[in-house]
Amino acid sequence: MRAGARGADTGVARAAIHPSVEKEAVVNRLGSILLLCLVLAGLAAGYALAGELEECTTAVISGPATADGNPILWKNRDTDSLSNKIILVREQPHDYLAVVNAAETSGRIVWGGLNSAGFAIINSVAYNLPHETGEAGDLEGHVMADALRSCATADDFENYLKANLGAGLGAQTNFCVIDASGGAAIFETYNHGYKRLNATDTPEKYLLNTNFSRSGKPDKGAGYLRFDRENELFRAVPAGKLNHGFILQSAARDLGNSLLHHPARAEWKKLPADQPTWIHANYTIDRGATACALVIHGVKPGEDPSNATLWVILGEPVCSVAIPLWVAAGETPAGLRAGAQAPIYQEALRLQERLHPLKGRDRREYLDLGKLDNRAGTGWLPGNLELERGILEETARLLQQGATPAQLAAFEQATAARVLAALQRIP
Repeated sequence: MRAGARGADTGVARAAIHPSVEKEAVVNRLGSILLLCLVLAGLAAGYALAGELEECTTAVISGPATADGNPILWKNRDTDSLSNKIILVREQPHDYLAVVNAAETSGRIVWGGLNSAGFAIINSVAYNLPHETGEAGDLEGHVMADALRSCATADDFENYLKANLGAGLGAQTNFCVIDASGGAAIFETYNHGYKRLNATDTPEKYLLNTNFSRSGKPDKGAGYLRFDRENELFRAVPAGKLNHGFILQSAARDLGNSLLHHPARAEWKKLPADQPTWIHANYTIDRGATACALVIHGVKPGEDPSNATLWVILGEPVCSVAIPLWVAAGETPAGLRAGAQAPIYQEALRLQERLHPLKGRDRREYLDLGKLDNRAGTGWLPGNLELERGILEETARLLQQGATPAQLAAFEQATAARVLAALQRIP
């Protein structure tokens, strides 16, 4: 199989992606990339108000902030490329699990992932960092693929950045990483510099972010309403008690707004089933533009990195269910990567169309809460959350038993099949 080609039915890709290998190809692409960057720069101001920029909600949580001492990385990926897949990429020195656009399954462009060393990386675009006209841009996905292949620690990634800073880096972003050695950091990165922020240096022992950098221009960028809301959610959790279940079950699916009154989740069961209950959901954490939620539950220093778990909710989070994945399993389930569109994504999209039934760009920003839960009991969210709680409990038991790679593979395959069947049963 040629380098960079996707295996027909294995869920495994290969990629040779280091800048020293791809430098010439990148240079050849710069003309078209730079033209695109100029066009996007001209449109950016107007698009920001319409909510059409690439926007994500993220968190880097160090071990001291969690109930079990394991670090956590979280990303709600907001993008216009809603059809995503999860693949396994075979590489040296590290294999890795990767979130990719459905049409880009080579493993060369990655929007979050976890490797065999227990190193994980995500990003969120930081619109208040510098970007010079005429320089490369929008190459963060290439950087993250390369980091997953080559890095084992946050320090490795810092060294990678130092070696590749310059006009061709193509970054204007917050790179967020955790590792198996206790590292948990944000690298606020642009082509000619970066600032490293360690989660352990903060009073909370975690760092939250959306689409701005702390080192960038104040009150510029985007995502401040989502940032305020995620701060509200995290502050409600007692110190040292954060866990990946809270993020999957609550934060990643949150539909609150720090400035407006949206019904709390406990109130949804009282909503009528026979008439819509509309909320404006363009500035909530869970949005119609959310392609997936990615949560990496890492390991403590000294533990086996193969136990690090990548949880993915494929599709808009309130329309899907989380599935655990491991690099050691050797492949990803067909439900997360087979076909032109992954089967689980297709089911989540079907529900999303019911949740956001109005047509037209501005109307699509509204969702009908009654589809998720109501007093007639016909909403799908309670059942999805119950299924997911069971999966969380079963996964914890499996890891406590010291599962083999074959057992991990069988478990994730069976879990994905259960999730797909459950989504298909929702009328």
